[in-house]
Amino acid sequence: MATGLISADSHIIEPPGCYTDHIEPKYRDVAPRIVRHADGFDTYYVRDMPKTASVGLLGAAGLRDKAMQDFVAGATFDQIPRGSWNPADRLLAQDRDGVAGELIYASLGMVLCSHPDYDYMNACFQAYNRWLQGFCDAAPDRLFGLAQTAVTSVDAAIEDFKQAKEMGFVGMMMPGSPQHEDYDHPDYDPLWACAEDLDLPICFHILTARTGDLATAMTAQRGHPLNAFLGIMRSIQDIIGLFVLGGIFERFPKLKLVCAEGDAGWLPHYSYRIDHAVKFHVPGGNIEGFSKMPSEYIRDNVWVTFQDDWSAFKVKDLLNIDHLLWANDFPHSDSTWPWSQELLSEHAGGCSQQELDKITGGNVRALFNLPH
Repeated sequence: MATGLISADSHIIEPPGCYTDHIEPKYRDVAPRIVRHADGFDTYYVRDMPKTASVGLLGAAGLRDKAMQDFVAGATFDQIPRGSWNPADRLLAQDRDGVAGELIYASLGMVLCSHPDYDYMNACFQAYNRWLQGFCDAAPDRLFGLAQTAVTSVDAAIEDFKQAKEMGFVGMMMPGSPQHEDYDHPDYDPLWACAEDLDLPICFHILTARTGDLATAMTAQRGHPLNAFLGIMRSIQDIIGLFVLGGIFERFPKLKLVCAEGDAGWLPHYSYRIDHAVKFHVPGGNIEGFSKMPSEYIRDNVWVTFQDDWSAFKVKDLLNIDHLLWANDFPHSDSTWPWSQELLSEHAGGCSQQELDKITGGNVRALFNLPH
């Protein structure tokens, strides 16, 4: 693989046939698919989910202002960038942005993480994994896939992890809210042990938890709809707090947790605040059984991705810089594509070349064991 930028959070847009062609027969008639609305735009149909996502919202990279708004409101699948789903065109899109490789997350798969029927979710994720394997196999030195698991049970999730490793995936995209108990319950310990043994990072993307999904991202409890958008990273913070304060990293010190697209500039204050909480509100100044302060678990076990969060560069010395991961979020509407090089030149002026090389490529290679 050529040296250069590695995006730690990019996406595909699931094409027609992704689910219907690969799902088990039982679910084929109700598999997710793209449908054309009467007024001419395409969206996704998902059984039991009246609100999903328009293809325009997922494929608006490179557009701004009114052009983006019009595209989001009225795009059809044939109008989104072909690199969203076609591997040959994806490499051309990478070249245009000066990117040498990408970690690939799902798009509709984020919405499916909040589906009420976990068996249906599981069937969809198994189909997606089969499709994604073919996509990544077209350019294995530049397209690095993350499998999805529905975590219908601990044993089923362990099998998903093992299968993901065999299929060549480099990590596991997790639903923010599991079906049974929560992730800090001791029942999940065998799963975290498996993730450690396989050296597969567990990856939590924004908009994949029931308390912070796409359907509620623009529905504010107070004020302007964007007030809800500003709270999207809250579910990411909840995941960090769940794993840290639940003692998971104390029990599994080699477990790697990735929080994707939640930005990074807020993490130093969050790390201070979590230490403050235990110092002032827990007898003895820390949780019983902890060998480190909570912020130290964040430093050692948590990685975060960001796009155009200039504040992340400003606070790099307050973070574990080896766990800071740049991304371009192609082809979503928040993407920095095709201006990533220009934005990095603007935002990263305070970094040494060594630091910049880590943040934009070296760290993600080390974390996911990518080829150098």
